[in-house]
Amino acid sequence: MKNQQQRTIGKNQKNRKMFGIALFLTFFCIFVLFVVRFFVIATTKDVQNRNLQTMASRMYTSKRIIEAKRGTIYDAQGNALAQDTKTYTVTAVLSHQSLTAKGKPNYVTNKKKAAKVLAKYLDITEKKALSIMSPKRKNVYQVEFGTAGSGISVNTMKKIKAQHVTGLQFTSTPSRQYPAGEFASQLIGLATAKTNDKTGQTKLVGRLGLESYFNKNLTGINGLKEIKQDVYGYQLADSQVKGRPAKDGADVYTTLDNRTQQQLETLITKAEKETQASSMTAVVMEAKTGKILAATQRPNVNSSTPVWRNALVQDTYEPGSTMKVLALAAAIDSGNFNPEAVHKSGTWELGGGKITDWNTAGWGNITYKEGFYCSSNVAFAHIEQDMGSATWKKYIQKFGLLKNVGVYGMSGESKGYTSYKGTLEQANTAFGQGITVNVMQMMQAFSAIANNGTMVKPYFIKKIVASDGKTLEKTKPQTIGHPVSQATAKKVLHYMQGVIYNKNGTGQVYKISGYRIAGKTGTAQIGSSHGYETGSTNYLYSFVGMAPAKNPKYVVYITMKQPQHITKAAEQYMAEVVNPVTKQLLDRAAAKDSKHQGVVKLPNVVGLSAADAQKKLQNKKLNVVVLGNGKKVKKQSATKGSSVIINERVFLLTGGQVTMPDISGWSQSDVSRFAQLLGLKLKSTGGGYAVSQSIKANTVLKEGDALQVRYKAK
Repeated sequence: MKNQQQRTIGKNQKNRKMFGIALFLTFFCIFVLFVVRFFVIATTKDVQNRNLQTMASRMYTSKRIIEAKRGTIYDAQGNALAQDTKTYTVTAVLSHQSLTAKGKPNYVTNKKKAAKVLAKYLDITEKKALSIMSPKRKNVYQVEFGTAGSGISVNTMKKIKAQHVTGLQFTSTPSRQYPAGEFASQLIGLATAKTNDKTGQTKLVGRLGLESYFNKNLTGINGLKEIKQDVYGYQLADSQVKGRPAKDGADVYTTLDNRTQQQLETLITKAEKETQASSMTAVVMEAKTGKILAATQRPNVNSSTPVWRNALVQDTYEPGSTMKVLALAAAIDSGNFNPEAVHKSGTWELGGGKITDWNTAGWGNITYKEGFYCSSNVAFAHIEQDMGSATWKKYIQKFGLLKNVGVYGMSGESKGYTSYKGTLEQANTAFGQGITVNVMQMMQAFSAIANNGTMVKPYFIKKIVASDGKTLEKTKPQTIGHPVSQATAKKVLHYMQGVIYNKNGTGQVYKISGYRIAGKTGTAQIGSSHGYETGSTNYLYSFVGMAPAKNPKYVVYITMKQPQHITKAAEQYMAEVVNPVTKQLLDRAAAKDSKHQGVVKLPNVVGLSAADAQKKLQNKKLNVVVLGNGKKVKKQSATKGSSVIINERVFLLTGGQVTMPDISGWSQSDVSRFAQLLGLKLKSTGGGYAVSQSIKANTVLKEGDALQVRYKAK
């Protein structure tokens, strides 16, 4: 028994020993594996194909995108026409789990107050706002307020925040601001925010006009800021800031003259509303250089029925009798015009059809010179026949019609068309029917007449400047050709004066006191797939003016299509646009050329006290109007270095509370600049100088107020 017990004990001891050895070997192997694994990790810094060093670097590295600024678009005086800003979307946090770092509520605690504040500053009723913040579904974290709560301006956002409503939060979106409103809106264009689905970053992208054409130039390159930080988010003492700086987009400077453009916009708006025309265009250009000082169209992007195209190059039309300027030039230049020869006006059968004057009864037997004055189609059918269709076609091409002008900054151009088949249609083109053109083609062709036979390309881009101040591109006047001789151009200008001053001339309403004008009117039938439209309103009216007549400085061209409501001749409505704009330009030019120094260079008075600024400008014989009760000048209506005529009104904005001045006797240009500076919605009737205003003097003004002004000629 004893021996059996000893054998059992010995066996158990042996088993325990073997188990211990096995356990030791197991732990040893595991330890070796750990050591090997740690060694591999330490040397390769890789776990399951993930680099630990990279992961740690990412964990303790903060990267922040530095947004680049989109370039600014300027007018000729350096006023911003398109610039970067931010818009905001407001949300109301409803979840009671949303708390601040100190444990205080970060949600809407007083819905009635929140609704009242939102209704005050946004386009939403108090009842609607309260309803949105009281959803039937439970556990809603936050709510938005639709279109009323988005696209909020910086100023509105600040006003809402100033009310200290708990739970109202704002998220920003890059946006584009157009401070001048309708100022050449179709040319300047539009840029909207676009979010990258992969990166989540939002940037502005040009959709129309210069914003689209120069999108690559205007778009900057975002920067990156990278720092090392600890687990608490503090920058490590021995770390350096890395990354790259943001590169802002380039700025685009246009040739658009602020004063002329604003006046043109105001007058075109008035004419469009009075006539209810389906479309209008107007362009003002320097005759010798092709520089566009002002250009606009209706409808535009701001119209009640917006149009998303540039009518100046993308729309083609039959120009009507303004084409007679070019046909007359071709006939004179080719030696086929006898001004004193006589023809029978009214109607003329030709090529299986009939040519008819606008005055179907005609004027009897008249000279070809008189035929130009009274705009006889029959006269120009004869002139085309005398030239020959081949000769006239050659001049059509020499004047640059039927091919793209290629104005820098304008895309999508339509070059026009004519089949030019058959005697009748060929003759029709001489008075602007049976051929289509665009506005810029006509401006380019007219420059040859206004510029002694030298044709120049229209342009409205002055320069492109990089963010570092380096000029990347600069536009210079460009000669396109010499379609007619200097002598021919001068003769055409002579006959164009007859349109304005001859007793039978069709352009007598375009006379401007103190100046002699050369011009030509036009009335064109509107073609359709079923032939020409009928009815008293289905015409395209136009006028081209060159001033002063002897040696033109400016070419002004206006078109008005299908006016639906006219109580006087269509030409009268267009004259109320053309005449004030032309006179303002001629007055400025005359003052600038005067030996009596009628023009002064405007100094920069921003930052000066209102009293000092006023005194400084009054010493230069300027009429100063101070707006606001602030102490210092924040903005002036014309930029430093601008040429200003003596006694002209200059507006100084000081901020604070702005009251309405008495504008009796102010010119339309003055009122337009005043309204632009304060962001007022201007409506006007009549022409000349202000005689009444809808907002009484000394009334406190706010942005967006509607001001209606009636004008009357002195």
